[in-house]
Amino acid sequence: MSDSSSKGLDPGQNSGNKGLEEWQALAQKELKASPDTLVWHTAEGIDIKPLYTSEDLQGLDHLESLPGIKPFMRGPRATMYAGRPWTIRQYAGFSTAQESNAFYRRNLAAGQKGLSVAFDLATHRGYDSDHPRVEGDVGKAGVAIDSVEDMKILFDGIPLKDMSVSMTMNGAVIPILASFIVAGEEQGCSRAELSGTIQNDILKEFMVRNTYIYPPEPSMRIVADIIEYTAKEMPRFNSISISGYHMQEAGATLVQELAFTLADGREYVRAALAKGLNVDDFAGRLSFFFAIGMNFFMEAAKLRAARILWSRIMEEFKPQKPGSLMLRTHCQTSGVSLAEQDPYNNVIRTAYEALSAVLGGTQSLHTNALDEAMALPTDFSARIARNTQLILQHETGVTKVVDPLAGSYYVESLTAELADKAWALIEEVESLGGMTKAVADGLPKRMIEEAATLRQAKLDRGAEIIVGVNKYRLENEEPIDILAIDNTAVRNAQIKRLQEVRRTRDQQRVSATLAVIERAAESGEGNLLELAIEAARARATVGEISDAMRQAFGDHSAEPEVVNDIYGAAYEGDPEYKTIVTRLADYGKVSGKPKIMIAKLGQDGHDRGAKVIASAFGDIGFEVLAGPLFQTPDEAAELAVREKVQVVGMSSLAAGHKTLAPLLVEALKQRKADNVIVVVGGVIPRQDYDYLLQNGVSAVFGPGTNLLDAANSVLDLLEGRRRNSVA
Repeated sequence: MSDSSSKGLDPGQNSGNKGLEEWQALAQKELKASPDTLVWHTAEGIDIKPLYTSEDLQGLDHLESLPGIKPFMRGPRATMYAGRPWTIRQYAGFSTAQESNAFYRRNLAAGQKGLSVAFDLATHRGYDSDHPRVEGDVGKAGVAIDSVEDMKILFDGIPLKDMSVSMTMNGAVIPILASFIVAGEEQGCSRAELSGTIQNDILKEFMVRNTYIYPPEPSMRIVADIIEYTAKEMPRFNSISISGYHMQEAGATLVQELAFTLADGREYVRAALAKGLNVDDFAGRLSFFFAIGMNFFMEAAKLRAARILWSRIMEEFKPQKPGSLMLRTHCQTSGVSLAEQDPYNNVIRTAYEALSAVLGGTQSLHTNALDEAMALPTDFSARIARNTQLILQHETGVTKVVDPLAGSYYVESLTAELADKAWALIEEVESLGGMTKAVADGLPKRMIEEAATLRQAKLDRGAEIIVGVNKYRLENEEPIDILAIDNTAVRNAQIKRLQEVRRTRDQQRVSATLAVIERAAESGEGNLLELAIEAARARATVGEISDAMRQAFGDHSAEPEVVNDIYGAAYEGDPEYKTIVTRLADYGKVSGKPKIMIAKLGQDGHDRGAKVIASAFGDIGFEVLAGPLFQTPDEAAELAVREKVQVVGMSSLAAGHKTLAPLLVEALKQRKADNVIVVVGGVIPRQDYDYLLQNGVSAVFGPGTNLLDAANSVLDLLEGRRRNSVA
């Protein structure tokens, strides 16, 4: 493929094209400057020109491809949406299994075609709801599942023989998939009849999302065991959904998302082959999952480039079936693009992102609701999100033609350049020994965190515009109604059901099945999913099955690292930035350099915000301590006291703030550390600000907060404390 950026706009490079020379002259006259000043330098390192012509298509080797035919750039199916539209999914789950079941049934009755299950963080991390480490997490960011009994309730009245179910699960993937299989059996649906997808993408967890449990090597064994079992026993079920979504949400550029996702896929294929499987026996059940953000044409081109590159990668393994070269994908509109400020703008953002995914050829789609920058969706907001897809399918005409963007000078050129740049990064990963080794080396995580920090600086400076956030801000905005989950009530209900499960089961049988799992994990023999199904039938819980493997594998613990000199470098020469740096330095001359600890409490592994804040505050001049993931309030308070910090900044992206922040304040008081300032930032609805402030929190920084404003506010608090101590 050629690099379209090398062609430029210089008519001297396109001799003989009189039309382009004429355009150049007209553009020069209109702008009173060269049209090269209009080139958009994207975060991906791609220069987007203001004009593309037929010359940009010269040398592109994918232009003659057709849908349904290798390399599948124009779509995995010959007729695409003209024959059958994409599947409408809504990723949802909250509170108890009963509440989620009712929500699913309402959505299905209103036109949704498939289910995508969101689990709470306690479940993701392999803890039962009664575990002391998950007090603030149960039922908050997804549905709590502790056993087969919860899974049966979740799908009550929903025939699993007829329903495709997608489950976003990675850490506790073995007990969750086992419980799903048993729930299906007890509903009268054999495992061979079950259809859907399990995410089962653990490499991505080590990079960005952090809902892992075990170290990388045994985690990869789990992935391979699931691919092996489903290939033999579940012909309608996708054994893995290789996810770039969470990479983009964590700050990855589109090139990084594309490259790291496909490199992950290559690693999983190798793991399955190492189990002795034939590539054609499982390749057709691999699927992908991409985010769709606001760079409209580039997102559509990304999906087209992904299909080209996956076909190229799979050719390495010499499959015999053409379908083994095919990339199939689910997409979800971007969560990080949604704003808490002026939230009805999110309806528009989601609609454009959905159209981009469709024009790129996705096989299924989830559209985010307008309130998901603050909380879980209400029925009202979920209906708008779902109807966005229904309107696209039935009212716009986009389903009538296969790949309507084909032949576009811009899109075809962009597709080729994305493919070229992503392939170069894939090859860099390969030179390190593959994705598992690259993850261990920290390359993907480091690159993504640098990209996230740089983008935050651009947003804070106003170099990138978010309507209603850093420009065209609505004054005196009224908060919207949001869905609030009573975490205590949900946890109590889950504990009650857990107690009943444990009381009525055959404990001897449970213990025997768990012992078999632990021995298999230790020895490396046997299929862990197959053994977990027996344990789930006996009513072993998600936490117990996870712990059986923990005994053999141990827990993975990541060392928090913070990138430096990215945020500050983006502000070079900026007077506002210089002012806060000088002000902080002056404070340090009198009181010493202030130390802030960025804390992640509970099982919330989403650390993009925490890492960006740590990077920015470090560049500004604070001494920053990045606390480890998954701390309890007591552990965070103990670390804060030991490290003599003046401020604890609690980052919350999973709705646990009303439980965990007051517990942190109390834990500091118990240690006679009332002078430590506690601030909270993240996905926090305005309705919760007063509660937090009344319970010992000194400041709240909601979504979209400018980090320079946050730094000034923290410094105000420090100066106020100093004045009070002097007085």
